Amino acid sequence: MKLSRKEFFKKTCLAGACFCGFGSFTVQASQSNGQEKETAEEDDKNLKFIQDWISNLLLQIDEQSSAEECRRMVKPCSAAHYDFLEMDKLLSPYIGKIESFIQFIQEKWGWKIKYEPESGLILADENKNQCVCPLVNKERGVRSSILCYCSEGFAEKMFSKVIGKAVKAEVISSIHRGDKSCQYQIKF
Repeated sequence: MKLSRKEFFKKTCLAGACFCGFGSFTVQASQSNGQEKETAEEDDKNLKFIQDWISNLLLQIDEQSSAEECRRMVKPCSAAHYDFLEMDKLLSPYIGKIESFIQFIQEKWGWKIKYEPESGLILADENKNQCVCPLVNKERGVRSSILCYCSEGFAEKMFSKVIGKAVKAEVISSIHRGDKSCQYQIKF
């Protein structure tokens, strides 16, 4: 059975499994009842629960939807991570300066970049042997290649901001797909 995005969110929220922020009211209420702030161990346990829940959800979406449906559902989710990291602020010194931005991500993030300005093509390799997504449960090894669509969206937002026009990003290599690192092809 395939669910539309609207049906998915409706069912998720009705089931009480929504991560839109209402769950934070429960946490705040329990903390205001005199309970001490959660310890780092409890935070890790809570994070593991969230990772497990999201991993299971993504695996179900992946099993019940086409690749293009998965891309349409997951890619827009990149906006949450992009905004959380305040990427517009981080990228502001590099707007219109793609070479400087490339130098920055190579030096600070360890990425390997091949930039071909004449063809409007960037090949970006994260150069890491694990998925860096904070949603991934690294302990259990739950893998969902549809997370790569979120990465595509993030790369599109990031490079579009720097270049000053819309770009198209595609994951061409992925840890979740059995490759040795995550790589993107960005066209502008």
